[in-house]
Amino acid sequence: MSLKAEIEAIIYATETPVTVEQIAALVKNSVSAEAAAEAESEKVVAIDASPIEGKTGEAAPMTDTAIRARVRGVIEELTSEYASGSHGIEIRSVAGGYRMATKPEHHDLMRGFAKSLKPPIRLSLAALETLAVIAYKQPVTVPEINEVRGVDAGGVITTLLDRKLVTTAGRKQVIGRPILYKTTKEFLMRFGLNEVSELPSMEEFEKLVSEAFQGEMFESPSSGSANAEAVSPEDEHNAAAETVES
Repeated sequence: MSLKAEIEAIIYATETPVTVEQIAALVKNSVSAEAAAEAESEKVVAIDASPIEGKTGEAAPMTDTAIRARVRGVIEELTSEYASGSHGIEIRSVAGGYRMATKPEHHDLMRGFAKSLKPPIRLSLAALETLAVIAYKQPVTVPEINEVRGVDAGGVITTLLDRKLVTTAGRKQVIGRPILYKTTKEFLMRFGLNEVSELPSMEEFEKLVSEAFQGEMFESPSSGSANAEAVSPEDEHNAAAETVES
């Protein structure tokens, strides 16, 4: 990935204005690598032009000031590119930092679009944990969910059914023929998935857990099921995706 692409991705992803210093700290290695590649290219050109005069030493490490200057230059390039009429968004300098926003001429359109969106779904930790078990083990019965969670998930299932995140998938052919549950198309839409096979690995899931908690994406346990206890790794990944607006 090029340095410009990395900086563009950072500015796009930020919710609050990100400063040059913050960006520079994140792309420091990329800036140095790009500068070294440019220096090497120039050296090769010089050698081809004049073998005798082409001998140069190794490029000196870039200073923090030089890295920030490079980052500012790239931001200026991106700002100029997004300013063209072919883009509906722009890069704005806000409160000492940068972030992307829709252009003023599209505000009426975006206001109408925002009103058409479904509100983000907020679930208790117990509901998130139950949803995670269903997502990774579907089709699954309530007794099987209870075995994984260690508590009764019956009440939470009702919440997930009401939110249209799970649905029934027939009955398991065992004694008592318990109902099977699976995730729905609404679940895929809320999580930005094309199919269930795109769910992240458990390692990725655990990484998203801490990020979800830091972002305070959950309802407090008291606002959900009485079974809301310590969160499993599966819970928290789903929490991160749960708050995604359709």
